[in-house]
Amino acid sequence: MSAPAVPAAPAWAACDPYATALRTGRGPLFLQRADGWLLPLEVERWCAAADTVDRAVLDRCEGAVLDVGCGPGRLVAELTARGRTVLGVDVSEAAVARTVTVGGQALRRSVFEPLPGEGRWGTVLLMDGNIGIGGDVPALLRRMARLLAPGGLLIAETAPLDIEERTEVRVVTPGRDPVGEPFPWARVGTPALLRHAERPGWRAAAQWTAGGRRFVALRTRAASSSAEPPKSTAVISSQRPRNTSADCPVAER
Repeated sequence: MSAPAVPAAPAWAACDPYATALRTGRGPLFLQRADGWLLPLEVERWCAAADTVDRAVLDRCEGAVLDVGCGPGRLVAELTARGRTVLGVDVSEAAVARTVTVGGQALRRSVFEPLPGEGRWGTVLLMDGNIGIGGDVPALLRRMARLLAPGGLLIAETAPLDIEERTEVRVVTPGRDPVGEPFPWARVGTPALLRHAERPGWRAAAQWTAGGRRFVALRTRAASSSAEPPKSTAVISSQRPRNTSADCPVAER
């Protein structure tokens, strides 16, 4: 069986409104459906330091942590300050640059492309709506399972309502035309995510609400009780810059 195609980086990854918002730390910025419906993006919160709700989520992390769709890097920076092994991954050059600026390490790459430490991460984070990446929750969960160590933890932030929606969106700012082609996105509430997690390979570990935000923790089923834990040196060494046109440099501490 041939390997599944790697989804292309969404059009907003290089678009001016998104990059500008991350560089300035200010919105307004929205995801817009074809019918005109707008989902506000919380740029100011994302570009601030980790808040109380964020820190409580990070308290649950185990082992080496991969932050998928790390954005401007507040969670990577907080975990780094705690002395944890953590890597952010994002398709946006501006997001990676800001993550490095605030003291974290990040790699510019799609989560569907090869990543350092595959199969050895203790925790993977899908925060700030990133459970919607690619618009296909089952496919994203399969990818998360391949990234995590046996028995590893996935922490996902879900939509604050009972919904399961797959759509196409663009990034827009008020008073300006949309930039780039539409890209697939999903909005998923806790009940829908738990239904998807009933498939083989996952078990629900926790669900909670804090600060008006909702979260689910899922655990991969351990293949054995002696699985090798993620090693800091193995993960960090694989982040070194490679002088190829296909890879962007990753900051080293």
